[in-house]
Amino acid sequence: MNRLLIFILLFTINMQGQFFKNVYKNFLKHGTVYVAGDIGNSIEAIEKSYFVRTNPDGSIYSIPEVVDMTPSFPYDFRYGIGFRKLARFDYERKPKNFYDGTENQLAFSAPTSAFKGLEYQFHFEQERYRGEDFKNHHLFLKHTGKYHIVKVESREVGKLNLKYNSAEARARLPIGKKFSISAGVIARGHERAYGYNPIEIWLNETNEWGNAINPWYTLGYANGFTDHFTTYTDSDGTVTNDWIWKDSDGVIVAYTDLQFRELCMPHMMNNYNMEQWALLDPWIEIAPIVGFDFYHYKSNFWLHAYANYILPYHSYIAGDEEFSYLNRNNWGTGGLIQDSELEQWDDYSAGVNFGWKLSQSIGVFVEGEYSKMWDSELFQTTFGLNLTFK
Repeated sequence: MNRLLIFILLFTINMQGQFFKNVYKNFLKHGTVYVAGDIGNSIEAIEKSYFVRTNPDGSIYSIPEVVDMTPSFPYDFRYGIGFRKLARFDYERKPKNFYDGTENQLAFSAPTSAFKGLEYQFHFEQERYRGEDFKNHHLFLKHTGKYHIVKVESREVGKLNLKYNSAEARARLPIGKKFSISAGVIARGHERAYGYNPIEIWLNETNEWGNAINPWYTLGYANGFTDHFTTYTDSDGTVTNDWIWKDSDGVIVAYTDLQFRELCMPHMMNNYNMEQWALLDPWIEIAPIVGFDFYHYKSNFWLHAYANYILPYHSYIAGDEEFSYLNRNNWGTGGLIQDSELEQWDDYSAGVNFGWKLSQSIGVFVEGEYSKMWDSELFQTTFGLNLTFK
């Protein structure tokens, strides 16, 4: 009996040891844990901004107070913690001597990877930018095999109001050693209400006679402003009729309707949209996705080209479809157009990385990527010529 217990104990220890060896080999090996951050000056105005305040003990013609209204922000900072294991293509170089979480590698966007296997990044950070605090994260998990690609990603960039989640699974078909195509399905979640503008819809709402139900000035009433009819007579005897606007404290904020619309309405319209968007649940939509990847590398010449195309067959599985991107062009005077057809759309991304060393002294390079998702377009391009003197 004792021998049996000892055998079971040794077997268990061996299995646990083998398990941890596999975890280390397949998950932890070549991974990097990092804690990093940066501190720097915030943006400063090129010129100072002032306004003149009437002396409360005098009149408008007394010596005024000059008030400095130049925006001043505390220093910017960013600190984060992360764990990463991302392979670099042959032409990619480690940007620094250490990792800090700001690296943007092709593993995130190219369909295939520099090697077959598991890649990941788990990054969390706190950031202050122009006096506002944000929480950011980038969670990325990808497994590339000879005949498959599986990827899960979640990203939040607070200062850009970007919150994005996706999961995709594709079948992959290698064609030769340099080219591959892939096809599958992608699910994407987003909180931003792409294509839905609540204030425009609210102001365009009409009754059965075609009159506005919510005239623009009612937004002022809803925010505590009041208007007062006033007659002006200038030195030439010209009479002008208009409306003075006051805030809830009775302070005049505008002397005409036009001035009120230009000075006060933009802020109220933005607040209205934020309030209405906050009432909506996040969306999740699924669609088919296809892509290709071509990769050729030599020390003196390389070309990496790739593309992803999300086909216009989107279906929402979460969130209110009425306010989804499918109805982005179906809002008109009076609200949502009855019996309107849902409008599909195309999303896609493409990138290229090209380098050619014409000689030991001359080299040219081109790098670029373009992405279109819903209403957002993101692109960046770098190109140049290197001339090295021997």
